[in-house]
Amino acid sequence: MARSTVAAFLLASLLVPLAACGWGDRPGQDRFQPGGATPVEAVRELNAHLVSGDLAAFATDAVPPGLHARLDTAWREGRTRWPLDELPLSDTHPRALAALTVDDAETSLQGTFDRQFANAAGELRQAATALGLFAVQFIQQHGEYSDTEREHLSQVVAALSAWAAEAPLHDRKRAAQAITLLTVAARQARLDSAEDFAAAGIDAALQRLRPVVTAGKQAMALYGLDLDADIATMDVTLQSQTGDTANVRLQYTLADQPIDVVVDVERRDGRWYVSDFVANAEAAVAAGPDARPEPDTSDTAPSGSR
Repeated sequence: MARSTVAAFLLASLLVPLAACGWGDRPGQDRFQPGGATPVEAVRELNAHLVSGDLAAFATDAVPPGLHARLDTAWREGRTRWPLDELPLSDTHPRALAALTVDDAETSLQGTFDRQFANAAGELRQAATALGLFAVQFIQQHGEYSDTEREHLSQVVAALSAWAAEAPLHDRKRAAQAITLLTVAARQARLDSAEDFAAAGIDAALQRLRPVVTAGKQAMALYGLDLDADIATMDVTLQSQTGDTANVRLQYTLADQPIDVVVDVERRDGRWYVSDFVANAEAAVAAGPDARPEPDTSDTAPSGSR
């Protein structure tokens, strides 16, 4: 798939497991408190932020305040980019954004699409199916995922692979529109390097990514995937609660495929948080300065200024 359509496909597969943490706005009295007043609210409020593209608010609500402050320190030191580290291929984000911001990005990306993918419906269908099978196998075998994450990601990737196999990814007009959406948004973000991410800090960097998230969802809609509408079908129910731990069930439809997963939620200092997010954030701040691998520069973007 061309980088424009790959970006849309990956954004869907990356954001859905985060966004699928509930639906709806939080009660007004809790508006400025992180976490949720109840287990169900803890998972619902995060989704509301992601539907609006507000990753900064997501990061604030996903973890206790003290942990968020430690995350900002680790972010500025280049030790983490959580919550982006929740997503596969997180180390490539600066390079991908840089490729979208060079002067000739639109022309270069459209040229790549025309040479390799325009009207290649059969090849793209096969690639989407193969990519989905590989991704599910990788998720099932990769040790860094919890059982809940592994189950959820596998369902999401399978649904999106089936969607991509039927989506008009070969369509030149849609590709041009997607490229325009993504390049404009990437230039607004002004996050072209790991140094840019670190200098901005967690809150400012995630806020600057908001137009990229919005553009990515708009690009997916061009190919028939309305991510927000799909997540709006979600049913969030409390399965069980014992003391400071609970299980919440999420049921929704993604690209016409049913998704059904149970997530663990825990209470800290009187507020509820999704356990996987807290555990991953704690691991991120505990990591040493060499925890993040060096970015791959073998396929850097062409030179040029914005």
